[in-house]
Amino acid sequence: MRKFWNWVRDSDGERTLYLNGVISEETWWGDEVTPKLFKDELMAGTGNVTVWINSPGGDVFAAAQIYNMLMEYSGKVTVKIDGLAASAASVIAMAGGDVYMSPVSMIMIHNPSTVAIGDSEEMLRAKALLDEVKESIINAYELKSGFPAPNSLI
Repeated sequence: MRKFWNWVRDSDGERTLYLNGVISEETWWGDEVTPKLFKDELMAGTGNVTVWINSPGGDVFAAAQIYNMLMEYSGKVTVKIDGLAASAASVIAMAGGDVYMSPVSMIMIHNPSTVAIGDSEEMLRAKALLDEVKESIINAYELKSGFPAPNSLI
């Protein structure tokens, strides 16, 4: 099974996690990635963890679960963005106690989006969901930065 992450144990016992690729709850291509599998591997070891991120993002709910797992992890979590931490990957990046970016890396934050089909009531439900998702990811950015979101974002 292919995964968008890869664990490496360093010689000093610390673990390094490489997050590369799209974050998803599941896919249709046989490379299913679930937060449950991620959690099983995260909890299979102890000690400090360094997370290298190069991801265009993906499923915000899967990213939220991974963010929470890293936030609750007993060891120190350091995040290093070496390419791109876009969209949902930027949320995972906020779980680092320390977050470092290469001078040539990028982080991309945007309003959540979705596809909705249906009548006006269904569109209102989709809007309400997007508003809730936006508030939840703003919470991660505010917690990490220590600054409130500008009124223009809320």
